[in-house]
Amino acid sequence: MLNPELISLDNQVFRCYLGWSAILVLKIFATGIYTGLMRFITATFANPEDLMSPKLKVKFDDPNVERVRRAHRNDLENILPFFAIGLLYVLTNPAAFLAINLFRAVGIARIVHTLVYAVVVVPQPSRALAFFVALGATVYMALQVVLTAAF
Repeated sequence: MLNPELISLDNQVFRCYLGWSAILVLKIFATGIYTGLMRFITATFANPEDLMSPKLKVKFDDPNVERVRRAHRNDLENILPFFAIGLLYVLTNPAAFLAINLFRAVGIARIVHTLVYAVVVVPQPSRALAFFVALGATVYMALQVVLTAAF
């Protein structure tokens, strides 16, 4: 039976999950906006109706735009699963210290990932480290959910 106190603002783990989830939603939106900004800066538009001048041509190959698009896609591939598994993890009633720090690790790592990938390009292994910190924390939470569910 689900304990309603787990999905309550009185539960510090749930509050932390909500906070980091909201931050990551804003981060996904910011990355999308940054993609649009890069398109304008580089005059790289994928649709004919977006061209600002008849002199411009449709382009799909600007490396700066593509880098930001890849960072945005990577967010979608990694943050969306965190939303689902993070909530399920809250329902397992984890230790507050561990859960809060896992949520922080995912949030901070995803922000760092975008910064070193698309904003201020930093050589590897910076991006890989940020990616694997978030992935590791999310996989850990998923395994804990599976173990708690104990088919």
